[in-house]
Amino acid sequence: MLLSLALIFLVGSAAAAISEKIKLPRIIGMLAVGIAAGPYVLDLLDPAILGISAEIRQTALIIILIKAGLSLNIADLKRVGRPAVMLSFVPACFEIAGYVIFAPMLFGLGLAEAAVMGAVLSAVSPAVVVPRMCRLMDEKYGTRESVPQMILAGASCDDIFVIVLFSTFVTMASGGTANALGLLDIPISIVLGVAIGTAAGLILFLLFETAYRMEHKIRNSTKVVILLGAAFLLMSAEPAAKPYVAVSGLLAVVAMASVIKLKADKAVSARLSVKFGKLWIAAELMLFVLVGAAVDIRYTAEAGASALLIIFIALLFRSLGVFLCVLGTKLSARERLFCVISYLPKATVQAAIGSVPLSLGLPCGKLVLSVSVLAILITAPLGAIGIDSSYKRLLKKEEQVSV
Repeated sequence: MLLSLALIFLVGSAAAAISEKIKLPRIIGMLAVGIAAGPYVLDLLDPAILGISAEIRQTALIIILIKAGLSLNIADLKRVGRPAVMLSFVPACFEIAGYVIFAPMLFGLGLAEAAVMGAVLSAVSPAVVVPRMCRLMDEKYGTRESVPQMILAGASCDDIFVIVLFSTFVTMASGGTANALGLLDIPISIVLGVAIGTAAGLILFLLFETAYRMEHKIRNSTKVVILLGAAFLLMSAEPAAKPYVAVSGLLAVVAMASVIKLKADKAVSARLSVKFGKLWIAAELMLFVLVGAAVDIRYTAEAGASALLIIFIALLFRSLGVFLCVLGTKLSARERLFCVISYLPKATVQAAIGSVPLSLGLPCGKLVLSVSVLAILITAPLGAIGIDSSYKRLLKKEEQVSV
């Protein structure tokens, strides 16, 4: 395992630096290393590390979500309102509709199987989007109109919505009867996730404050460890509560960190944000190299031109959904275009559930996995390059805006 970790950190860092040098996002180099070193190409990674790959990727995601919460301004999010809520489900619905309309034409699938494909493919990747929105908030690009805050909030909820739909569609495609009440899991998981995260944030804030008043000052490094421990606990609550009630662990983590930012001294929350930003340097390598390792490159050749066509058709549907969400807002045409670009990348959800239909024996399983792999290889770099190369041109830097 140590040799695999060395490969991930050293070769991953080198590939990320090379990508940066040739004006490409770092993620492309990291994904390439993961694909090449993964079990489907050179098979250089220890099976032990691949066995816990999902947990490692989740840990990395937790780190950037805490960083996001510590960077998020609740007042800005309240000001955004409706568009942030709509971004959490409307683009995904439009993209699923694209698959339901065109997958039967291109692949001869039934409506239920087309819906399964759409649910797998329609989730935006928080692993690609969230760190970039955090960077924009730190650099103050688009923050006056709350563009990165809005995208971050929408992308965090988007996955919950899609995964619930995926479970429903899989049941239908397997010959079962979908339970309409299952859709209630979406608002329930969001509300409970925010409520539990808020409670955890308040408890931690009171702990830090009490320790300070009793002259037992907790170092910021220790606070980082405590925050990580609390975040792991919140994430573990999601599968534990699943048989009884739906809870979003991701939103709980963001809510907890947001409460710390809201209640704590600004200097303290800023220092904590910086520390989590440093942790992200290592976590980012683990996340994207292991996402790359989860991509079964063998299925790309089998996908064919029809798979490529349907991916771009569905992205057009998604883009239309994003434009609909930002209608009636004060955003300029450039800022709306940036929202569309930010909602293109796919990676983590597709890597996690792309193979599920195949493992369940669904006739569409192999096709869904093939299209998922192709979508990751196309949209993750496309979205990352689009965001990184356009934000300075499409968004206004807050300090440069006259009041």
